[in-house]
Amino acid sequence: MNEESLELEDELYEHLRVDVPKGQELLRIDKFLMHFVPNTTRNKIQQAANNGDIYVNDVPVKSNYKVKPFDVVRVLLPHPPFENRIDPENIPLDIVYEDDSLLVINKPAGLVVHPGHGNYTGTLVNALAYHFQNLPLNSSERPGLVHRIDKNTSGLLVIAKTDAAMAHLARQFEFKTSEREYVAMVWGNVKEDQGTIEGNIARHVKDRMQMAVFADPNIGKPAVTHYKVLERFGYVTLVSCVLETGRTHQIRVHMKHIGHTLFNDERYGGDLILKGTTFAKYKQFVENCFKIMPRQALHAKTLGFTHPVTGEMMRFDTELPDDMKALIEKWRTYANARADESEDE
Repeated sequence: MNEESLELEDELYEHLRVDVPKGQELLRIDKFLMHFVPNTTRNKIQQAANNGDIYVNDVPVKSNYKVKPFDVVRVLLPHPPFENRIDPENIPLDIVYEDDSLLVINKPAGLVVHPGHGNYTGTLVNALAYHFQNLPLNSSERPGLVHRIDKNTSGLLVIAKTDAAMAHLARQFEFKTSEREYVAMVWGNVKEDQGTIEGNIARHVKDRMQMAVFADPNIGKPAVTHYKVLERFGYVTLVSCVLETGRTHQIRVHMKHIGHTLFNDERYGGDLILKGTTFAKYKQFVENCFKIMPRQALHAKTLGFTHPVTGEMMRFDTELPDDMKALIEKWRTYANARADESEDE
């Protein structure tokens, strides 16, 4: 397994969460956590803080931060807090295709692909462990996974059922012979009809829950995204994004880098009104759109690869999910109404 096919080394795992009670007096966080983290030292807690692995209210803090009532303290570290235990769970799977070597799944938004970030159960991996026996393990000992998509991204994933299929599919992702197309709605009117975004991606220097683009070629990993405008709605644009590489949050980070954050992408600021007017009716319209699409507007629509046994080129395509269809139609109606108003003036 390689960095192209499945990047897990950038993951952070929730080892501890503490909701600070109402009566808590101000106390340095390194002293505070000594009461909650077993088998540790204050020096280790301070080191975790210096590494940016201790968060208060989702913001990294140093060891001298003083906790106060109602703070939410989380310790996030780059290794799992458990020993690769996967409990089988009877979670339904939308299987698009299956044979003896692999299966293709249409993952719904909200389903985490693998345990981590406090999601130790209820993931796709737990579902796979229930529905399939003896799936091959990748280098991170997760059964069947060749690649992944984010929790709140919907769409297609290929799962390996044999060691040979795992190795063959992993090589395709490594050497960029697989095909992956996503559909996204982004803020702003994308200037060019099509283009390519290139820029190394690494963890953000200030917010380790985010990734960022770096100009320095020695930082991060190279990433390439090809985009094409599908439809324009004035204040937002529907785009197709084809991945040449598969980095963590790649489309979300690359599109923000060129000034077009994904619509309702909370982690990267897309849940704010980034483009448009100051009219109250427009604000209400956008808030209604957020309710229709309560996640980043991103869907893994098309997946293509060579079958590891037959050598046949296989391509799978999915319809957009209902929430994304409704969002597009709402913006289309709004854009058409604005165009009609302009003609009447």
